[in-house]
Amino acid sequence: QVQLVESGGGSVQAGGSLRVSCAASRYIAGSYCMAWFRQAPGKEREGVARFHRFGITTYADSVKGRFTISKNNANNIMYLQMNSLKPEDTGMYYCAADRSSSRLVAGTPDYWGQGTQVTVSS
Repeated sequence: QVQLVESGGGSVQAGGSLRVSCAASRYIAGSYCMAWFRQAPGKEREGVARFHRFGITTYADSVKGRFTISKNNANNIMYLQMNSLKPEDTGMYYCAADRSSSRLVAGTPDYWGQGTQVTVSS
C-alpha cells in the first residue's frame, strides 16, 4: 500500500505561482511512475504532468512551459511548480502513483492522494 498526501494548494492571482507537493508514505521512486492530475468544476479529471521510468517527464499541452514536475527521491516527495498561472488552471490537484505507466496514462492508477485545491483569480 502507498499513501499519498498533497499539500501546498491555495489561491493566487493570474500570472502568479504556486508549488504543490505530494508526500508518499514510503520509498517508491525506483518502482513506481507518478503523476499529477487535476479536475476543474464540472469537468473530467485530466493528466497534467507525469514521471515515467528513467526520469522521463511528459506534460499536457496546456501547461507546457509553465509547469515543472520534479521529485526528491530521498524524501519521497513529488512537486509541481506552477508558474504564469491562468484562471483555467483552477481545480483540485491530485497526485497518483502506479507501477504501470500505461495505467497512469489511462487515468486509472492504483493510488491517489486526497487532492489539494488551486484557485486562480483573474
